[in-house]
Amino acid sequence: MPKHLAEEDLNILVQAVARYPEGARLDDLLPLVNLQRRTLQRRLALLQKQGFLAIEGHGRATKYHLLQRLPVHGEQHLVRPSERGSEDVTLDEDGIPVSAEGQKIRAYVHLPLTQRKPVGYNRDFLDAYQANQTFYLPQAMRDEMAAMSNPFAQQILPAGTYARQIFNRLLIDLSWNSSRLEGNTYSLLETQRLIAFGQSAEGKDSLEAQMILNHKDAIEFLVESAEQVGLNRFTILNLHALLSNNLLPDPEASGRLRSIPVNIGGSVYIPLAVPQLVEECFNQILNTASAIEDPFEQAFFVMVHLPYLQPFEDVNKRVSRLSANIPLIRNNLSPLSFTGVPNRIYIAGMLGVYEMNQVELLRDVFVWAYKRSYENYIVVRQSLGQPDPFRLRYRQQMIEVIGQVVRQKLIGQDIPVFIEHWSKDNLPKEDQPRFVGVVEAELFALHEGNFARFRLRHSEFLDWFDLFKHSVGR
Repeated sequence: MPKHLAEEDLNILVQAVARYPEGARLDDLLPLVNLQRRTLQRRLALLQKQGFLAIEGHGRATKYHLLQRLPVHGEQHLVRPSERGSEDVTLDEDGIPVSAEGQKIRAYVHLPLTQRKPVGYNRDFLDAYQANQTFYLPQAMRDEMAAMSNPFAQQILPAGTYARQIFNRLLIDLSWNSSRLEGNTYSLLETQRLIAFGQSAEGKDSLEAQMILNHKDAIEFLVESAEQVGLNRFTILNLHALLSNNLLPDPEASGRLRSIPVNIGGSVYIPLAVPQLVEECFNQILNTASAIEDPFEQAFFVMVHLPYLQPFEDVNKRVSRLSANIPLIRNNLSPLSFTGVPNRIYIAGMLGVYEMNQVELLRDVFVWAYKRSYENYIVVRQSLGQPDPFRLRYRQQMIEVIGQVVRQKLIGQDIPVFIEHWSKDNLPKEDQPRFVGVVEAELFALHEGNFARFRLRHSEFLDWFDLFKHSVGR
């Protein structure tokens, strides 16, 4: 800063710009600072060069936007960007903490498209990331998330145990919030009715119902197959097939990497168009992600790079959000349901990745969303108590037997006979009597609000339940 230009003068000018959240014009500022027009323009240009302002427009339409926070009462000088740490945050309009770096990204991507430089896919952004050497999440951030997140830290349990324990709540939360971030207008209650009872909301587009039901199928796939899924080609392609089912113009595009160019609405970013390069980068992303040891870094890495590549014709962000849950589910950490995440800041974070290759704003969203999810699910888990180890061990077998009973429409004495025969063929002798009792209890407790956990269709349940309730005199 030139010695002759007092920082107090710049403070006054910054405070003047701050009065106009939508951007200040030169004529707005002149009465507030008592400067000649040319002097004011020079000082604004200096503030813009130092990173305090963004400039939008040209000529008389030029607007100045404040990028840095104002000094708190009692500060005698502007805090320069170089003096700030990532802990220097402000709350956005929804109460989400945004870092200084995130604020700069948000200011840039909120500029009109004509003011943002068109960019293509930058392979160097991916190549520069070295697993377990490069980190998008600082160590302190990863440590904080690890300390708060593992309710089974002292136990060795199968992958997906935590997600299965809170499965009913997770299924609704993640299906609704991920769909909501795509513009889906279903309410939380409408989503719950659709998933539990198969009831579509009146007046809603059928594509919205399909989107939510696709999320349900995809989440069931991740949780029930937690020990087999991973950040690998099989999982991600099948995840896309589930999430895009009946939503793409070309049905054969589900579960396949794209062979056509795609565009990003509302962005100046142009993704790769060459299929061979899409394939190469897709494989590189998965190889890198699989090598990352920290589950939180893994989760965030795929949230950044899968949508940046746009490997599929559509549904890329949905795939990335559910893929981010794979390392969390496998490590029995709290899943990430995106509860309360506003669409505008999530999209701004993605645009920061697309157009600037900067992850800080998306990282702000990721960390806040994870903490919010953790706080929700720790309460849910406490209300459920500790899981029954026997039910946990034989969960898959219970799903299979109950599914067969319902689909074969067994009632009366046919139920215990079938269960006994099945258990003799598939379970250790010492566990058979208890297994029969547990399965019978589950069948008598089955109703419209809980049948989905046994992977039953609504029609299958209703056909069986109609016969069953008459046989027991309900």
